[in-house]
Amino acid sequence: MADGQDWRINGVPVYRRLMRRLPALTTTVIESILRDVPFYRELPEEELAGDIARVVEENLKLVATVFRERRAPGEAELAGLAESAGRRAEEGIPLEVVLHAYHVGSHEAWRAITEDALPSDIADLRSTTDLVMSYNRAAITAVSGAYIAELRAMYSQQQSVRHTLLSALLAGEPADEAAERAGVRLPAAFLVLVLRFGKHSDEQEAGVGATIAARRKLRRAQLELDRFADEVPLSLLDSESGTVLIPETRKLETVWGDLGLLVQRMATATGVEVTAAAAKAAPDDVAAAAIQGREVLDIVRSSGRPAGLYQLADVLLEYQLSRPSPARPALAALLDPLACNHDLLTTLRMHLSNELNRRRTARMLHIHPNTVDYRLRRIAALTGLDPALPSQLPVLVAALAARRSVEGHD
Repeated sequence: MADGQDWRINGVPVYRRLMRRLPALTTTVIESILRDVPFYRELPEEELAGDIARVVEENLKLVATVFRERRAPGEAELAGLAESAGRRAEEGIPLEVVLHAYHVGSHEAWRAITEDALPSDIADLRSTTDLVMSYNRAAITAVSGAYIAELRAMYSQQQSVRHTLLSALLAGEPADEAAERAGVRLPAAFLVLVLRFGKHSDEQEAGVGATIAARRKLRRAQLELDRFADEVPLSLLDSESGTVLIPETRKLETVWGDLGLLVQRMATATGVEVTAAAAKAAPDDVAAAAIQGREVLDIVRSSGRPAGLYQLADVLLEYQLSRPSPARPALAALLDPLACNHDLLTTLRMHLSNELNRRRTARMLHIHPNTVDYRLRRIAALTGLDPALPSQLPVLVAALAARRSVEGHD
């Protein structure tokens, strides 16, 4: 073929073959899409005959143009396809469905070009094939990019209005207007889940690695939350903590087991310890429930309890003693004689948390059980409160809780 001569199939230039068959080929492409891509059958007839048919026809015209000029399409020429892909994203048509439809259309165009090719057309067929591949690569790139960009914009906007709703609820402000903007109907009650995340070992790395590890942890935690709830929860997470609101009609005790499994799955998925406090609250009470959840987690951490799921009932004594009152500093002061002896305070805390099991306390402190006995006697001598006497144990427990609250110990 001489330079500048049209590529021909059975003696007819390729671009003319397409343009002559344009109306019929447009109809054939749409029929093939409806046959091979079931999702498109759900679209309104008006859209199929209007927007979809127009995009198919413009696409075929562009294919004819690039064959006539023997070049790949430019970005400006693909703007119409990109705009159409953005509309498909708005309509909620999955990207894989959109791309499937483009491949079906490409296949039909290729069939029309080559259906009566002769053996003598092999050179032009090879050139035509190369250009079809270039066209498809450019078109699919433009369509995918535009679709994803629109999806990101929609997601960002949705996240923004949902974040506004969450912020209003957590601030104790009227949330009806924010809920309407977010397209959310406020439920009668939320499960208010306050979270604390441990640090993954990869987050200890310097530089980009730590940032990537933190994002991975949050992405996996969010995925477990999304799987748990029938509706997308309102959530605000960072690498160390988070607050999640889940619409819930069941009583807290009914859903408690499921929440415990959720916390376990989050810990497994993220590879870190996850500690959570849960409560159920009406929308107007969400702010107070979130504050209480953070206070419960503070007590869980300061008292050395293991990671897991907690509610106020699990820390009632410590919670009450953490409230400001004249008795709190007086209770904390009962342990002042131990302030200069860290070993004695640590032994007392460990012994009480181990249900007075001296051997377990000894193992955890890596000391002999006799040393535990000696330290307990020293505590009794210095404070006048004997851990061996059941009548004095409540005072010791209360004094420790008050001391942690007053001093703000972790």
